[in-house]
Amino acid sequence: MAEFVAAIDQGTTSTRCMIFDHAGTEVGRHQLEHQQIMPQAGWVEHNPIEIWERTSAVIMSALNETRLSATDLAALGVTNQRETTLVWNKRTGRPYYNAIVWQDTRTDRIASALERDGRGEVIRQKAGLPPATYFSGGKLQWMLENVDGLRADAEKGEALFGTPDTWLVWNLTGGVRGGRHITDVTNASRTMLMNLETLDWDDELLSFFGIPRAMLPEIKPSSYPQSYGITLDDGPVAGQVPLTGILGDQQAAMVGQVCLSAGEAKNTYGTGNFLLLNTGENIVRSKNGLITTVCYQFTGADGRPAEPVYALEGSIAVTGAAVQWLRDQLGIISGAAQSESLARQVPDNGGVYFVPAFSGLFAPYWRSDARGAIVGLSRFNTNAHIARATLEAICYQSRDVVDAMVADSGVRMESLKVDGGITANELCMQIQADVLGVDVIKPVVSETTALGAAYAAGLAVGFWEDADDLRTNWQEGRRWTPQWTDEQREAGYRGWKKAVQRTLDWVDVG
Repeated sequence: MAEFVAAIDQGTTSTRCMIFDHAGTEVGRHQLEHQQIMPQAGWVEHNPIEIWERTSAVIMSALNETRLSATDLAALGVTNQRETTLVWNKRTGRPYYNAIVWQDTRTDRIASALERDGRGEVIRQKAGLPPATYFSGGKLQWMLENVDGLRADAEKGEALFGTPDTWLVWNLTGGVRGGRHITDVTNASRTMLMNLETLDWDDELLSFFGIPRAMLPEIKPSSYPQSYGITLDDGPVAGQVPLTGILGDQQAAMVGQVCLSAGEAKNTYGTGNFLLLNTGENIVRSKNGLITTVCYQFTGADGRPAEPVYALEGSIAVTGAAVQWLRDQLGIISGAAQSESLARQVPDNGGVYFVPAFSGLFAPYWRSDARGAIVGLSRFNTNAHIARATLEAICYQSRDVVDAMVADSGVRMESLKVDGGITANELCMQIQADVLGVDVIKPVVSETTALGAAYAAGLAVGFWEDADDLRTNWQEGRRWTPQWTDEQREAGYRGWKKAVQRTLDWVDVG
């Protein structure tokens, strides 16, 4: 009997394959980074072929290193960077263009035009999203308008659109030999093209972007017993394993953190930060700059899709990426872990605030005209203050979102579940508790994104029976309690809000 479930976690900077047992314990993983392509200011791209090659490599390596084979896997799940936009030819399998990454801002004029002429309100009402450079619809419109021959092929049904989950599933299930062209409700809800109520592509929204329906994938539940498709004997899994779970990365982290009841929330610290609040089967429309999104849709005992569960989300563009910037562009640290030791050299930020608005500001501001700024500098300040300000920026941006979430939901947050790579930074997590004034709790398994995809896949095939089965697996690994006084907390936040104001109106947006 198969005793494990595997998950592919295709992220913004790397791809990994992780393998879990029934207790939700990691038994193996392999991870590879891929290139960040930046042709000009504000443009961020990935090579789809490289992503597929990295995915194949991490699957094979994870299985080889654990001495497991396809027969040991009950199911395979996929989770992915959302909103990143790919288009490829279904006959050749070749991409028409690089993947345009969620951080990319080249579509700012498209987003501004939608807002100016009133279409933005329709998008908010139907899709739950503000018209912003973040989401896939504008990126796909840009490709259709700027890539030679793409529109003609799209209208003929020759060109296929997808987010990274769609690209990987298509390749895993055969590619040009009949690969399945699908996505799930969570990824579809990030395109500005899906109606939150019908869970289907919306003709009016498609018309706003000039997108032919023929190029769009079929939308499925996030956990699917019938399977989206089966892996191939001659593929990287080297055997026939059902693909039964797909979740966008932040929704996957919600499932991995077992935030399956209304009112439960988590914050994932990755390239960006993503704070989600489960709102149950209710679509809660934000009045404070948050996104309304599908949290997940499982399948009922009768084999039919269950009612979708929704969430409010605060998306922050640059958090972990700011630490990478210290390493790669400024060169003041040699690795992410060094940001903590450098920041610990000073007791506070020395009056320095860093607002890493490299791609504008996401929630709750939604200002594509903003750009990054380091403010409050004097000759007293050192690279340690900049490192400390970088960690504080991660935490203050999360405070912005928490305050908006409390205003929308009317529920004060009592504690915050956290996951993702930056949770290894003890100082950053202590600052987060101090800035929020609540306990910050990390589970034993902090890489909950891959775990959530595994849970979705395993639930579909009965590897895990139900939500209670998953809750049994969750265990607290570390807790940080606030140490700042209320006066310290509010003084620090006032400084942050002043710094944010300095970043606005920096870029002229048409």
